[in-house]
Amino acid sequence: MESAQTLTPATLTPFLLNVAPVLPVFIWGPPGIGKSALVREFAESVGLPCVSLLGSQLAPEDIIGVPQIVDGKSRFCPPTMIARDEPYCLFLDELNACSQEVQKAFYSLVLDRRIGEFELPRGTIVIGAGNRAEDAAITRPLSSALINRLVHVQLRASARDWLEWANRGALNELVVSYVSQRSDHLWSKPPKHEEPFSTPRAWTMLGAALDAYGPAVTLDEINTLASGLLTPAHARQFTAFAKLREREHDLSAILKGDRGWPEKPDERDILYFLVQQLRDRLIKELPEDETKMGRETRQLAARAKELIVSLSRISTELAQLLVTEAESGATLPAWYTIDLARALPRLAAQRS
Repeated sequence: MESAQTLTPATLTPFLLNVAPVLPVFIWGPPGIGKSALVREFAESVGLPCVSLLGSQLAPEDIIGVPQIVDGKSRFCPPTMIARDEPYCLFLDELNACSQEVQKAFYSLVLDRRIGEFELPRGTIVIGAGNRAEDAAITRPLSSALINRLVHVQLRASARDWLEWANRGALNELVVSYVSQRSDHLWSKPPKHEEPFSTPRAWTMLGAALDAYGPAVTLDEINTLASGLLTPAHARQFTAFAKLREREHDLSAILKGDRGWPEKPDERDILYFLVQQLRDRLIKELPEDETKMGRETRQLAARAKELIVSLSRISTELAQLLVTEAESGATLPAWYTIDLARALPRLAAQRS
């Protein structure tokens, strides 16, 4: 469904408010980015109860009901979850995990708001959602007849939207602080093999688990929780971030010259995190056009060069990491990379 427009959680809600009352909507997206939660929040915002049906667990009779003899004639009696007297939001979760027979049972329900002789109460909203084939989830092709009965959009994770939601809900401070600094770690593509991967849902679960442990949680326990929920590289860096907080290392202090790079062997994971943090800050703050730098940005660029020289004496590999592209594909501006290559020999000579 590449042709469908991509929305964020913040833009999905107004879209549903305008479209869902008159047309059935299907939300495509990878697992764990909040599709189900957003539909429930939408239903609550318009004052409707949300009734969820899980497509992967449905049989045709769960939709159309079972036949019953009434006055010598047979009629189908739809289940009570669907046959309601008052309007509601019918959420067809994992709709594209249904069998073809179940998909056919949805045809009249989705388009005509009707199952046999039963018509959905006026004002009822129908929304479907499902994962994509590339997400390594349980999916089946949607029939063309069902596709043509729905308005399709894609949902992507948004760090800004998630952080606003997390702050409103008072999510664990360590988790929120980490994601605010490494927003590119909020979501990662589902792996082809069986291992945890980072999603907004996984970070929310991690925050809840850390809250359950309380302030006495140890670094080993943090590592166990993170490793069981996040992409392995993200889990290691989150643990390093927790260790960094515990040992009071801080990139701002290093940039000011109040502290140096952590050099102890048992602090290598902290150093790795700080290096990535510096790279991301440079990518974020340095403009593509060197002439558009302000005074503070120039000071940051100059200080970063000195730090890269001192870092190369600790680990050449980590110094090289600073000039590689981030997970998001972003890189340092070309002018800074060239300037850095020219300046390194001179700065190294001055240091020695």
